[in-house]
Amino acid sequence: MDFLISDAFATTGVPFQRNYYSLIIMLVTFSIIVYFMILRPQQKRIDEHKTLIDSISRGDEVITNGGLVGLVTKITKLGYITISLNETTEVIIKRDFISSILPKGTIKKL
Repeated sequence: MDFLISDAFATTGVPFQRNYYSLIIMLVTFSIIVYFMILRPQQKRIDEHKTLIDSISRGDEVITNGGLVGLVTKITKLGYITISLNETTEVIIKRDFISSILPKGTIKKL
């Protein structure tokens, strides 16, 4: 049965010492990489979207996350926007679902 269990031999000399500094340096480096690669760009996108949402006014041509293109006809204080898709169809959506503001005259070109 000696071939299944290897013999343990005591080492002579300096005992093994753990180096915790390398672990701390590795964790700090990993945290910095995660911050600059994932968290910071996401925060920038969120800030840009908030400024876009705040700049929406009546008469703007917008596109929603679902792909609807329309003209903003009404903005409520509760965070909802009424979008006119054509002369007869109006849609009420949450303000957060606007993906971008289109240049004036885009709807007529479509």
